[in-house]
Amino acid sequence: MITVLRYGHRPGRDKRTTTHVGLVARAFGADRLLIVGKDSQSKKTIDDISSRWGGSFEVGFVGDWRKVLRDFKGTRVHLTMYGLPVDEVIGEIRSAGDLLVFVGAEKAPPEVYELCDFNVAVGSQPHSEISALAVFLDRLFSGQWREFTDAKLRVVPKARGKKVETF
Repeated sequence: MITVLRYGHRPGRDKRTTTHVGLVARAFGADRLLIVGKDSQSKKTIDDISSRWGGSFEVGFVGDWRKVLRDFKGTRVHLTMYGLPVDEVIGEIRSAGDLLVFVGAEKAPPEVYELCDFNVAVGSQPHSEISALAVFLDRLFSGQWREFTDAKLRVVPKARGKKVETF
């Protein structure tokens, strides 16, 4: 079970970013997204994508991120540019079992670095939490893409043009 914890969501500013964090989490192999605070529009969009494109991805809301981090029974991973390089720790994380992946919208409090089992850097330059999550999950699953057998829509790979099958 892989849970992504989205910290620091600012409803007026981060709607699209939080939605994209959820879409990347779903498409790249996570099982659920927990948003600190509430954003029903992001949940609605992600739920709609899941219903058409497949999967049983869950979106929920939490108030106290500290409690979520403290109480999580599994391995806690913080994606930050200040951590250890992803390629150095991904093998250990891959074998760890249930994961909670902490991604922020704003600067993470120092406490996060202490509460997490791994502080993982995807590069050492500033970039988005969306890209960090995508690269991390891609490495975690060794580049294997998720397939959704219950999808109502499926992309047909083509060299040119677009084709989507409906089931």
